[in-house]
Amino acid sequence: MKLQRIALFILLATPGLAHADERLTGIACRSVHLQYPGPEAVLLYNEMSVQQSAPGTYFMACGFHGGYFGIQQLADDRKVVIFSVWEPGNQNDPNATPEERRVKELGHGEGVRVKRFGGEGTGGQSFYDYDWKLDTTYRFVVTARIEDERSIYTGYIYLPEEERWQQMATFSTLGDDRLIRGCYSFVEDFRRNRVSTTHPRKATFGNGWFKTAKGVWHPIDSARFTADSNRATNIDAGLAEDRFYLATGGEIANDGVKLREKMDLPETEAKPPTKLPKPADD
Repeated sequence: MKLQRIALFILLATPGLAHADERLTGIACRSVHLQYPGPEAVLLYNEMSVQQSAPGTYFMACGFHGGYFGIQQLADDRKVVIFSVWEPGNQNDPNATPEERRVKELGHGEGVRVKRFGGEGTGGQSFYDYDWKLDTTYRFVVTARIEDERSIYTGYIYLPEEERWQQMATFSTLGDDRLIRGCYSFVEDFRRNRVSTTHPRKATFGNGWFKTAKGVWHPIDSARFTADSNRATNIDAGLAEDRFYLATGGEIANDGVKLREKMDLPETEAKPPTKLPKPADD
């Protein structure tokens, strides 16, 4: 399967580089994103529900500077959970990274597959086979800590039918003492066979939270709608009650907010999540 684009976060932060995706016009649905302002955190929590999907789609709930976490429907219709962390450098050959600069796997949950990746940056990624369903809310958590000048990230997804948290991998990477920052979500078509542009994809995101190193919780109550430079116009984003939504492909029309606009959730009395996974390092 084609690796997801490590350039995505760079494109979000640096619009001048976005021209690289123009070649996907007419080949792939336009990638659409939500950028979340917030403090540096030791924990990122987000919820996501998919309303429309198609083979070759990545619904990414918890993206941060250095990694991302979400669910995919593969080209053959199989479904997986994927959690990835990059290592520093511009190399694309996973064997070219010096051993001391590589992502290190410190552990993983039962049933999780872990491997190195290359081609568009290098690092570690983990997969869990999971037949996720439409119109079902899934909960995602990424935790972070600093240890010996390395950033250590762990991903967890809550499996509602089993009433348990599934640990993905715990990855250690050289991160300049970075915790969780630069957070975002996206919907992406990675099948890119022209026909894939005719299939709509839509997901909602909400009840997101940051937890700082001081133990303070901050709600994710605003987001900015962005997209890559694929020139397709059948994209949309907006508010669905107390959630954000993203949509792309098919007959989607831009009936919500316009590209690059910021949106704010209505004020609520929501409280931080309490039933969270036990840290993998405990």
